[in-house]
Amino acid sequence: MLTLILPPEQHELLLAALRKAGRREVGGILMGEHVGPNLFIVREMTVHRRGAFASFVRRIEDAMGRLRAFFQQTGHDYTRFNYLGEWHSHPSFAPHPSRTDDLSMLQIVQDEEVGANFAVLLIAKLELEEGLIATVYTYLPDGTRIQSNIRFQSG
Repeated sequence: MLTLILPPEQHELLLAALRKAGRREVGGILMGEHVGPNLFIVREMTVHRRGAFASFVRRIEDAMGRLRAFFQQTGHDYTRFNYLGEWHSHPSFAPHPSRTDDLSMLQIVQDEEVGANFAVLLIAKLELEEGLIATVYTYLPDGTRIQSNIRFQSG
């Protein structure tokens, strides 16, 4: 099972994006580092502001510049540093993938031009009493979806 680690700076970026978006969905892409067997740290996240009340439209074009810069900064070491997947919020719903989410993620992971062995989807929401609630799912090219783990790294 894959574990996604969210360092404090990425955790704060996520919280700020969720607060600013309010009841609208917001999202972006996740870029990270492979640090152990099935263990990945999110090193960068993008925030795209194209959400509505119950949907978020992902446009990879919005993230391509940040993705290229990430690859350049990490020396194009794709086995260690790479695109991990997507994130978005479900401010009005449980943080679990919808049918649309599943189809979008399968489209990414099954795209031969992307060439991904997997893609993760982090879904987050803010609750008044509980704070940040987040789930992570891993999608495989064979159509499998696996609930994964998320760990918040302390500062």
